[in-house]
Amino acid sequence: MKKNKHEGSDFREFLREEGILEEVETRALKRALALQFEKLRTQQSITKARMAVEMKTSRAAVDRLLDVANPSITLITLTKAAKALGRKVRIELVPI
Repeated sequence: MKKNKHEGSDFREFLREEGILEEVETRALKRALALQFEKLRTQQSITKARMAVEMKTSRAAVDRLLDVANPSITLITLTKAAKALGRKVRIELVPI
């Protein structure tokens, strides 16, 4: 019987071996941000249209920001969205 080469390893190591760890982590981070923005937006009863006005952007841009499947986001968009919700962005680099 052939032994599974991943048996006993952790999931991050598996993703690293497959060459997709960074992509998966990036998508997970964007998903977490999108969910956090959506939660704040709904808690504050701010419509997507109103958020777009506050950010000085389009409703489509807000939809992209809140789309958990879209991993793209610029720092400018991130900062504008946070400000529209009465927040600020803090980014930290941590050891791998």
